[in-house]
Amino acid sequence: MKSEDIALMPQAEHPMLPVPNASERSRQDFVRSFKAVLQSDVEPGLEKLYHAKIKPEYVRVHGKEPDDRREIRQAIIKDPYFHAFGSLTRVSQELQWDTVLDSVERQLPELEARAKIPDPKLGSLILDPDLQLPRYVTGVDIHCMPGGYTHDAGADDVTAGALYDRGVFVYAMGMMGAHNEDIGQSTCNYLRKRFPDFKPKRILDLGCTVGHSTLPYVDAYPDAEVYAIDVGASLLRYAHARAEHMGKRVHFSQQNAEQTNFPDGYFDLIVSHILFHETSSKALPRILAETRRLLAPGGLAAHADLPSFGDLEGYGQFILDCETYYNNEPFWGAMLEKDQQDECVKAGFAPEDVFVEFAQVALFEEEGRAFRPGEFGPPGTGWQVLISRVPNGVEQ
Repeated sequence: MKSEDIALMPQAEHPMLPVPNASERSRQDFVRSFKAVLQSDVEPGLEKLYHAKIKPEYVRVHGKEPDDRREIRQAIIKDPYFHAFGSLTRVSQELQWDTVLDSVERQLPELEARAKIPDPKLGSLILDPDLQLPRYVTGVDIHCMPGGYTHDAGADDVTAGALYDRGVFVYAMGMMGAHNEDIGQSTCNYLRKRFPDFKPKRILDLGCTVGHSTLPYVDAYPDAEVYAIDVGASLLRYAHARAEHMGKRVHFSQQNAEQTNFPDGYFDLIVSHILFHETSSKALPRILAETRRLLAPGGLAAHADLPSFGDLEGYGQFILDCETYYNNEPFWGAMLEKDQQDECVKAGFAPEDVFVEFAQVALFEEEGRAFRPGEFGPPGTGWQVLISRVPNGVEQ
């Protein structure tokens, strides 16, 4: 698919999607265009300003170039251009949720009725009202999403799921695909090319939200049982109903990826998609240890996320790190500088069975296009995929 086609691509409708009316669609299209202008025109102007003015001035004062993203930030945040860029970016994010929330609230009774799936069901849904929700998820409205990922009005509420499904499409300006599935599809494509003989019997998606990245595995591995977990009940009600209406068999359950109720060695493939940068540094080792416990001999884990800071030059690190400071992503910066391969080894994987590769962005695979820092998507080669494997015959 060509870049210009994505700019015009509508979100693929399904019975659970909150469909905007004419007024709501106009506002949402404005936000989508607003974000596109910020990324295509305003942010590149900031980069030019940095190289032409801010960096030379820093060298004049300090006798050296900035060492890292932190020094770049200290130099650049004083400039009025950055003030304007940061303010407009934050406004676009808050406008995005405001416009989508209007659609969700107007259609909520209808969406909740559609979420009641009659028997026989394809997959399943198990909720745990006693689950202790992790503080690093409940303590902040990640991406400024009203109520955050764990907002739940109880009973049949699907507000968080509906808000996330439509909100992500507007946020990503369509660059996640018509079903917001790009990260899962990109990872599936990578896995099938990299491990062509790998045929998992059971697959687990950690932190699935509404199943955007989960469903591609149903198609990629049609003989496998696909499971998906998250801590948000509203997200999961929506995810289950969405999958059922789309004819995809997935077993959803409300669980914390740090400690699940699945047996040892139950899964052949465990995946996650942009989960790590929304996870605390204390929780990550526990998630990796749980992944190790759940993998069967011969199994592998594939965690897809943004490239680490070590793969980017200074300005690229700085512009990505703006999410940490200005978009309610408190764990973003710390996670992108962490040695995740070392964390896997500490969790029990052998060093030779842990490595990082990159999955080409599925939407642009034919075009061979790569995202740049400051634009939505993974800068450079593609989504970073952290692979950890359990050799055959290894006891759990």
